[in-house]
Amino acid sequence: MAPKTWGLFLICPMKKVIEEFGIRTHLSETSLPRIDFTDTFSTTNHHDDLITIAHKVFNQSPIWIKGLFALRHFLVKLVGIKSQLPADFNTEKRVGGYIGFFKIFALGENEIILGLDDEHLNFRVSIFNSNDQAYNIKVITCVEFNNSKGRFYMQTIKPFHRFVVMSMVANAYR
Repeated sequence: MAPKTWGLFLICPMKKVIEEFGIRTHLSETSLPRIDFTDTFSTTNHHDDLITIAHKVFNQSPIWIKGLFALRHFLVKLVGIKSQLPADFNTEKRVGGYIGFFKIFALGENEIILGLDDEHLNFRVSIFNSNDQAYNIKVITCVEFNNSKGRFYMQTIKPFHRFVVMSMVANAYR
């Protein structure tokens, strides 16, 4: 079966995750004052609620991703970037609670905004259910650089970011 083109992305049969371009929601666009980097990866899941999907994305990583995050935590300590849980960490499913390492900034019927703020950059991820038949779950990353350290950090992780996020989003496929 030949792939079908739809909008600005390619749909291939049996592909769990696709990268989409130009996808934003009102919440993702307004979650940061400025967006210096963004990307979107989508999967299909019509069975789980957004909290469950967020846990599948951020708390069920394969061993190679856990290894990369352990290396990241070690390296960022060397340059003074946060790597431990914040003082207000809690696992309540409400604004101010956390899913994985990320704080819940907004919680709606079709979208959750998670993220963290640090001196080098501010990060938000939207998990949005578009209710489309295929690839309805959109994981939209938005980053605001606060200084050159944030730009350097993002340039350093960018080669790994795409593969890591695609693998994490694939955990939510159902």
